[in-house]
Amino acid sequence: MKKLWDISPPVQPGSPVFPGDTPYQQQWAATLGPGCPVNVSTLTLSPHVGAHADAPLHYDSQGASVGELDLTPYLGPCRVIHAIGARPLIEWSHLAHVVDGLPPRVLVRTYAHMPVDRWDPELTAFAPQTLERLAALGVVLVGIDTASIDPADSKTLDSHQVIRRLNLRVLENLVLDDVPEGDYELIALPLKLMTADASPVRAILRELP
Repeated sequence: MKKLWDISPPVQPGSPVFPGDTPYQQQWAATLGPGCPVNVSTLTLSPHVGAHADAPLHYDSQGASVGELDLTPYLGPCRVIHAIGARPLIEWSHLAHVVDGLPPRVLVRTYAHMPVDRWDPELTAFAPQTLERLAALGVVLVGIDTASIDPADSKTLDSHQVIRRLNLRVLENLVLDDVPEGDYELIALPLKLMTADASPVRAILRELP
């Protein structure tokens, strides 16, 4: 059996979100007991909690919702690249050692230990020109182990504008702590939320044959 790596952080009360975003909350609409055969929960959350896929609608008022997106970019060969401590931006020099023969998906690890229980205002982001160069090599999806491909305090979202222009897909908040640098199969399908700007994903990597 092929080895699997679960690269999704836990989603639960206290999971970090961008300041001002909607945190994860859960209530019970029904509970097991006399006259009720099931437990049923009600969830309230931002679609950007935990591992998630941004849709163009997130950074483009005319962009597609997450439920409209082609799933192809979210499934297939990918490369995990380590750029630990590359703050504040992932430059091309942080990736250049493993860009030969890149598959269409690239996930970048920046943390030694991804903070699954706290917000990091100094998160590492992508330099826009790094995304330009990845796209020029045929990359269609980029992923990162931080909450955004842009700096947390950015108002211009330069890297998001690059992926908008080049029609790239993005995954954020991945947990790559235990994943060696190398090539894998990525499986990280967003939900078919037809009016949403993002979707949680259960992101996994599978060992290649």
